[in-house]
Amino acid sequence: MKSKKRIVLAYSGGLDTSIILKWLQENYNSEVICYTADIGQKIDRKKIIKNAKRLGVKKIIIRNLKNVFVRDYVFPMIRGHAIYEGIYLLGTSIARPLIAKDQIAVAKKYKANAVAHGATGKGNDQIRFELGYHYFGPKIKIIAPWRIWKLKSRTDLINYAKKHRITIPKDKKGAPPFSIDDNLFHTSTEGKILEDPKNSAPEFIFQRTTSPEKAPNKAAFVTINFKNGNPVGINGKKISPEKILTNLNLLAGKNGIGRVDLVENRFLGIKSRGVYETPGGTLLIHAHRAIESVTLDKETMHKKDSIMSRYAELIYNGYWYSKERFSLQKIVDLKKNKVNGSVKLKLYKGNITIQSRITKSTAYSMKKVSFEENKSFNKSNVERFINFHKKKLRN
Repeated sequence: MKSKKRIVLAYSGGLDTSIILKWLQENYNSEVICYTADIGQKIDRKKIIKNAKRLGVKKIIIRNLKNVFVRDYVFPMIRGHAIYEGIYLLGTSIARPLIAKDQIAVAKKYKANAVAHGATGKGNDQIRFELGYHYFGPKIKIIAPWRIWKLKSRTDLINYAKKHRITIPKDKKGAPPFSIDDNLFHTSTEGKILEDPKNSAPEFIFQRTTSPEKAPNKAAFVTINFKNGNPVGINGKKISPEKILTNLNLLAGKNGIGRVDLVENRFLGIKSRGVYETPGGTLLIHAHRAIESVTLDKETMHKKDSIMSRYAELIYNGYWYSKERFSLQKIVDLKKNKVNGSVKLKLYKGNITIQSRITKSTAYSMKKVSFEENKSFNKSNVERFINFHKKKLRN
């Protein structure tokens, strides 16, 4: 007897993927395996299992990938100081490659014929997922319901859910929710009132940051410790990558740090408006730039800055596993072994101030920079340096 085909669905337990689960069951003669990657999002395991079982799913897989996510995806991106269009820290973008990789691993383990995702037909995530699927499982079929089915809008989805008695969640105001994506690195909120860029983001949509106006009146301080370019501890205590980001998220969020409201250019050419919260990540990128300033030479730092825009664009567009991104990562990490020390930050009502940079590196010389007379810097060379560049100016 021929075995039944299998589909591995990236499943959150929410409205969209529950609808997709039912739709797959109606339109494909296949067993649907529900797969959830735990990368630090607000996750209710009991709810995921309950919702999936209610729709007849027998195999539900939830994988804890938090440490892998931070260590192998967030930290390399922080080392590259990746910021898209000058403001976005790429919290959603960096999560998709890991989910795609692990979902394909699950599909191979259970000999699935296809994988499916819940990304919409207008967004970036469909590209990010599918480039990852192709890289790790080029022969596995990809099902993208939003590009296939006849449900064209959020209203259509809600009507479909009502028809099939699928629970429709509500936001804090009792209305259908905003489109929210979250993980250990960030939270993004899109849709509804935010679609019109003239509207201010209502305070109730923020998930993990206090309004700067309501943040504590007393400043907080934190020291981030680095080794070989990576954060390894907080306040001198060595902890796991997951705990570093978790602790920094709580501290920064409490002090109103990490909010961004932007209109971005999607890979497909559409402009979209989103509100992002990246509290711990904002501290990390400030601290990392600070420790590099006293440990790396000028040429290395400027080279990294010169490729940052392209590096960030590759991540945004879903090219994490591309040869170009791998090549740029080698440039980013060329001298990461020199990036060691600690940075102390002051946090106050949405602002970050660097208090100190401590390192054993000799890249920064107090003798050379001192205003006091010393023999470590030969001022007679300066005139020759200037004359050389006078000639270069006219070439």
